[in-house]
Amino acid sequence: MSTLEKNAWRLPTPGVEGWTRTARPDDPNKYFMVSADCHVTESLEFLALVEGDYGDRLPHMEVRADGAEFLITEGNRPQMVKPPKGATVQEQQTFERPEHNRDSKSRMEDEDLLRVASGRTVEQRLVDQAADGVDVEIVFPTAGLLCWATPDPQFAMQMCAGWNRWVVDQMGPYMGGDPKMLPMALIAAGDQEGAMREIEWAVARGFRGVCLGNSPTYGPTEPGKLQYNDPSFESMWSLLEETGLVITFHVSTGKDPRSVGGRGGAIINYVCHSMETTIEPLVQLITAGVFERHPRLQAGLVESGIGFVPWLLETMDHAYRAHHFWVRPVIPELPSSYFRRNCFATYQEDTVGLRFVEELDLVDNMLWANDYPHHEGVWPHSAASIERSMGHLTDQSRAKILGLNAARIFGLQVPEGK
Repeated sequence: MSTLEKNAWRLPTPGVEGWTRTARPDDPNKYFMVSADCHVTESLEFLALVEGDYGDRLPHMEVRADGAEFLITEGNRPQMVKPPKGATVQEQQTFERPEHNRDSKSRMEDEDLLRVASGRTVEQRLVDQAADGVDVEIVFPTAGLLCWATPDPQFAMQMCAGWNRWVVDQMGPYMGGDPKMLPMALIAAGDQEGAMREIEWAVARGFRGVCLGNSPTYGPTEPGKLQYNDPSFESMWSLLEETGLVITFHVSTGKDPRSVGGRGGAIINYVCHSMETTIEPLVQLITAGVFERHPRLQAGLVESGIGFVPWLLETMDHAYRAHHFWVRPVIPELPSSYFRRNCFATYQEDTVGLRFVEELDLVDNMLWANDYPHHEGVWPHSAASIERSMGHLTDQSRAKILGLNAARIFGLQVPEGK
C-alpha cells in the first residue's frame, strides 16, 4: 500500500491565483494564523499531580488474561486499546477486503503514525506548527479529556486541577508575553466551589480561557440533573466575565463518546456522541439569558465544525417565535443575535460551513484550527486544506477566520500589517 493512499485526499489544492497573501508558511506575507484547537499528546502521567488518594478510581490501563488491553474509567464503558493476540474487533463483512480485518494501528500509513507520535514536547510543537504556518495555538487535552469521565464532580475537578498544573509545567514559558501556546484550564463545573477556586487559580497563572465539560456532571441528560441554565451558576458566569476568561466547550466531553460498539461504531460515535455534544451547553447559555446578563462573556464550540451553525441559529430563532407562549425567560433579542455577539465555533475542514459565512454574516464567529496532531485535523497540510475551502472568500474574511477572530477573542497581539 502506498504510504499516502488513504491520506491522498489531504493533498489537492486549486492553487492561490488571485490571492494577495496565503496560508503557506514560506509566504513572506502569510496570514497571521491561530489554530483555535490543538492537542497535547500526553500519557496519563498528569494524574500524578491529582491531589488525594483515589487509587484505581483514576483512569488506568487493564491487561486481561487474553492479552487485550482496556482503558478503565468510572464514567465510560471499558475502551479496548489493544485486541487479544490474533483476534479482530468484530466479524469480517463480505464486502470488506482482508486488510480491513486488521488491528487499527496496523492499518495506519506513515502519515497516520506521524500523527500518533507528534505533539509530545513543546520543542516538537514549535517546529511542527511553524512548518504548518501556525503562529499561535489554543491547546486542549487528549488523555486529559478523561478528567471529566466520572459522575463524581468533585473527583472530576481534582483530575482537571492535576492536568492544569501539569500543562503549566509543560507550557508555562510559552503562555505569557507574546504567547505561542494557550492551553485552556479544565473545569468540572458540577463541583461549583472547586470550579470557582480553580478559575481564580487559572487567572493568576496566565490562562486566557477555560474548557467546561459539555455537561456540568458527566453522563446522559436526565430530569433534575444540574445543567448550565441553573441559577446557581450565576457567580461562576460573573467571575468569568470579570476575569475575561473565554469559555470553551470541546467535543467528547459531558458523556461517554464511545457509547456504541460493533458495526459502524467509529462513525456513529464520532457523529452522534462526540461532535454533537457541544450544542446543548451553548444553547442553554443563550436561551437562559446568560449572555443578556453577562454581555462581555465569550463562549465557543471547539472541534464540532461550523456546518451546523446556520441550522442551529435558524432553529433557535424559530422556536423562540413559534413557541413564544412557552418561552421563559423571554430574552430581549433573538437567540441568533447572542450567538453573533458572544459566541464562536471552530472547524478543521468544513467546506459546507464556509460556503455561506459571508452571506449569513457569520465571518466574525468562525475560527480555523488544524487540530494538531489529531487524525481529524488538517496538519501537516493546512495550506492545501485552506486553499480548497476558502478560495471564494474575500481576503479580509480569510484573515479574520484564520487568525484575527481568535486574536480578538483571546487578547492576542497581531503583528503590524496582518
